[in-house]
Order: sequence, then C-alpha cells, then structure tokens
Amino acid sequence: MTSANGPRKRTRGEIIKLPSGSLRVKVYAGIDPVTKKRYYLDEVVPAGPKAAGQAEKLRTKFLNQVDEKRSSRTSATVNQLMDRYFELVKIEETTRTGYESLVRIHVRPLLGGSKLSRLDGEILDSFYKQLRTCRAHCQGRKFVQHRTERAHECDDRCGPHNCKPLAGSSIRKIQAILSGAGQRAVRWGWLGVNPFDLAESVPVSRPEPKPPTAEQAAAIANTAWQDVDWGMLVWLALMTGIRRGELCALKWDRLDVAKGVLTIRSSIAQEGRRTWEKDTKTHQQRRITLDAGTVALLRAYSQRCAERAGIGSEMPANARIFSLSPDGSTWLKPDSVSQRYARMCERLGWDMSIHQLRHYTATELIAAGVDVRTVAGRLGHGGGGSTTLKVYSAWVAEADQRAAGTLAGRMPELPVALSANGEFPAAVVPDDDSAPYRRIAADLRGAIVSGILAPGSQLPPVAALAERYGVSFGTAQRAIAQLRAASLVTVSRGKRAVVADPGATADGEPAKVVGLQAAREK
Repeated sequence: MTSANGPRKRTRGEIIKLPSGSLRVKVYAGIDPVTKKRYYLDEVVPAGPKAAGQAEKLRTKFLNQVDEKRSSRTSATVNQLMDRYFELVKIEETTRTGYESLVRIHVRPLLGGSKLSRLDGEILDSFYKQLRTCRAHCQGRKFVQHRTERAHECDDRCGPHNCKPLAGSSIRKIQAILSGAGQRAVRWGWLGVNPFDLAESVPVSRPEPKPPTAEQAAAIANTAWQDVDWGMLVWLALMTGIRRGELCALKWDRLDVAKGVLTIRSSIAQEGRRTWEKDTKTHQQRRITLDAGTVALLRAYSQRCAERAGIGSEMPANARIFSLSPDGSTWLKPDSVSQRYARMCERLGWDMSIHQLRHYTATELIAAGVDVRTVAGRLGHGGGGSTTLKVYSAWVAEADQRAAGTLAGRMPELPVALSANGEFPAAVVPDDDSAPYRRIAADLRGAIVSGILAPGSQLPPVAALAERYGVSFGTAQRAIAQLRAASLVTVSRGKRAVVADPGATADGEPAKVVGLQAAREK
C-alpha cells in the first residue's frame, strides 16, 4: 500500500477490536516447537476509555519480548514439559523413580495444566505455599484420611485429615526438578527464560546426624552377634560405615585378606520387590583398610560359610559375602536389612535406622583425630570432604578444640610467667640459652632449687655478678629480672634480691604465684 508520503510500513503485531469493545493484542512469536504451528503472544485488554493506549503498550511489550528472546515460544503445559523431560533426562533409576513420584503426586495435580507462558513468580509462590501448608493439597477441605486406598475395614489408623507440610527436602527436590526442566526448555527453544527460577528457594536445613553412643553401639553389636551372619554384617557396618546397598553387594573377591583391604565397587538398589546391582552413589570405587580383628572375623566367617555350603574351606570368589543362599549366589534386599535392624533396635528400646551406624563410624573417626579427607574417602563422600564437613561440623569443631589443647601441651615452657594479677613482667626476654644473662639466671636458679640459696637469703650483689661473669651491669640485672618474673626472688628498691618463700609473699600473705615450688618440682 502507498500513500502521499510514500510506501506505508507494515506494522508488527495487530490489535483487533472485539464485539464486546475489548481489544485483543496478537504478536507473532515463531513456530511452536511442540505443535509445529504458528505461535502468537495473545492477550485481551478490557474495554474502556484507556483501552487503546493500554493495548499499544502491551503490543510494544510483546514485541520487545520477542526481539530479546524472552518470550515463550510454545503453548505447551507443565505436564508436557515433564513428559519430555523424563523422556530425555539421564539419571539413576532409583533417582528417576523418586522424581517421577514427586511430580505425579505434587506437581501434576497443582501445576500440570498451566501453560509455561503463563507461569510467573506469584503462581510459583502460591504453589510452594500449598506444599508447605498441606502435603495432601486439601485447601481447607475436610475429609477422612484412610490408611490405604484399597478396599479395607477402617481402624484407628483411619480418621479426620490433619494437615502436614511437605518436608523441606522434598520441596527442594521439586524445585530442582522444575528448574532443571526449565533450563532444558530454554535450550530446546521452548522458552526464552526459565520461569521456574522466579520462585524463592527453600533454605537448606542444617544436617543433624544422631549416631548411637558408644554404649548403644556395644549393645547393638552384642545383640546382633547372637546370629553370626547378622552379627558379621552389623559389625562390618560399624567398622567401615559403608552404605546398606554396598553391604548387600559385597563379594568375597573384593576382600584382600593379606593386605586387609575391602574394595567397594557396586551397590544393590531396590524399588518395591525388584532389586538390581548398580554403581556406587558417587560412581567411583574405593578401598577401605580393615583392622586385624575384623579381617580375622571375615576369614573365619568365610570358612564357616564354605563349610555350611559344603564346598570346601573357602567361598567362591564371585559369591556374595552376605546372602540367604548357602553358596552366596544371591544378594540380600536392602529394605529387608533396614527392617531387621529397626526391629532389633526397637527390642532394645531405641528408634534407630541402620544408616546411623554410618554416622557412628564417621563421628568416632573424627573424635579419634582422623583428618576429614580420610574420613570422607572411607565413607565415599564426594566433594573432597565438603560433605563430611557440612554433616559432621559439630564433631569436627570438638576435634579442633582437642587439637588446640594437645598442641599447647606439647609446646616448650614459656620463658616468661604472668604476674599474680595476670600481667606480663617488666622485662620480657627472648628464649636464648646462649645469652650471658640466661647463663647467670640458670646458675642462680640451680642454687635456689638445690637449697644452696635458702628462702629469705640474699643473692650476690649485681655488681659482683657482673664482675664474676665478665658482663655488664645491665646484663646481670636482666638475669635478676628473669628470676623475679619466675617468682623465684623478690626485689625491693635499694636492696639486694632475696630468694622468695614459696608459701608467702613479701608482705606475709599467701603467694598466688608458686614459681619456686614449680621449679623445685622440676
């Protein structure tokens, strides 16, 4: 189209007047990567005297979003994004199961039908508020909460619903899932920006491990050894701190009896009744050195298992160390191990899980002075010890305090001593045994300690000391000052130094500094 002023430029986007008087703003945003159709940013401005101006501002806003690639490029919903995300993401099977469960129970019912282009900070904050309020998403509705969804007869486990918030760890996992899916959506070209990053992050709670005490650990070990097979498993968990799945996966060829080393290469995972062998949690194998007592127990346990299976004096290399099969051909189920341990602790009067044995091992090693990196290596923690520091920070702090006391106890004696009122003496001298005044002070100290110079007797005059040792008058005075700082002598103005009485001060009061007595005890 042309005009008197020349060709007319084509306007991007359009504003359409609806029969109701409202104005619809549409701006082309590209091809939808999901539906493969043309996608428009579309919004309706209510009728009114300012509708035209608002519609023009909205059109400009849409154009800027398209030009800066901040706008959504799809009409896909959160459900569609989750479907595509789990189709392409590569994660451990156990992790995938947990993630899919959280999305099925919490994300899809509340956010699943929402379009990605409509998500904003307010919607996400409202979503997380519901999770923090009630994990059943009751929204104030009253209903009977049954113990199971299957047909059953109600008992005391069925009753009125009481709101319980979703655990903070579960909410953080949901945030991680949604944020990761949003990042992929941006990379796929579905979105210009990740809308899930608009949500406020949930603060991470401080880990508070609760390991059994030494007395409880002893009682657990004694009770477990009533069954040799079970006792060996619990004992190895106590001494190594390895995870329950790693315990179930152990084979005899991973134990080097000669070197006393146990190699951790795999773990047993479980989902329902299904179990399978997989990599360790950090996807790395590690070697754990065992004490001589544990190695002897494992050697005897191997002979016992072989005799029970009737296959000689040693178990086959590929046999499982812990198995319900006599020949060690099958592994234990991790859930069964946890349940048996919990029942044993319940009989002892405690509510504990087998994972707390891992905490026990870590805290005992740290308390014994083992460095954090070594503890992290034995436990299989990633991050070079950062996880160990975060989880066991309280025990590391206690070990650090003990280290400070140990270092102080091994330091040489200070060359100076504080006075009775906690102040430094007038002369603070360096610790140099070769200095002349140090030699003079050492000779006089020996005479005092041996009793040659008794309490109350006078020391030789300073001038006489200077002449005897061939030093200056000031050097001899420094020797006297050192003895005075150690509370071995008392000095009055204009008088010769006097050997101090360890039981009293110059004015007859009980002495607060017992330097002479300490020197004599040495």
